[in-house]
Amino acid sequence: MKLYTYWRSSAAYRVRIALALKAVPHERVSVSLHPGKLEQLGDAYKAVNPQMRLPSLEVDGRVIAQSMAILEWLEERYPDPPLLPTDPWARAEIRAFAQIIASDTHPLQNTSVLRYLEDAHGADQTSKRRWAQEWMGRGLAACEALAEGRTTPFLFGETPSFADLCLVPQLYNARRFDLELAAMPRLLAVETACLALPAFQVAAPDKQPDAS
Repeated sequence: MKLYTYWRSSAAYRVRIALALKAVPHERVSVSLHPGKLEQLGDAYKAVNPQMRLPSLEVDGRVIAQSMAILEWLEERYPDPPLLPTDPWARAEIRAFAQIIASDTHPLQNTSVLRYLEDAHGADQTSKRRWAQEWMGRGLAACEALAEGRTTPFLFGETPSFADLCLVPQLYNARRFDLELAAMPRLLAVETACLALPAFQVAAPDKQPDAS
């Protein structure tokens, strides 16, 4: 099993956490998204994933792209420990929370979008940072509202779920773009609980071999 990853990719970060929680043996293949390299756009990686995005998971010559699809596959293939509860309603709540981040928030501050704003519309660093802050702020405010009032250590229970795996990388991104997080106490409390776990620690960006 190979995980194509980059240390600062938050989508890959989600998958690294899941692999660590489930103790799944795998090889990591670094694909640099650094502006000076852009290895994801090269022919070698395009042959792996035609969308040229990270992460990708290769298993026995077959490739799964998109982090949420990878998480679903890992949950079905390696059910212990579970990252989704058995109750259908609870599963739907967790998936909905995760998709606020994975589908609506993270894509709008992704490096490809910011690069397009610069190349096509002349956005400078300040403009790009404000753009990212705006969309991350909206998404995380919705997440805080959904999480408010819950008292469990993690977002939806006593153990981490897909929701937590999406939240922690997004908060990492928020700090990169200097987003103020003081109005999100529930999210920050959950982040603290997550980061106390070894699986979240080993998956962190600064712990990756290709971190720079």
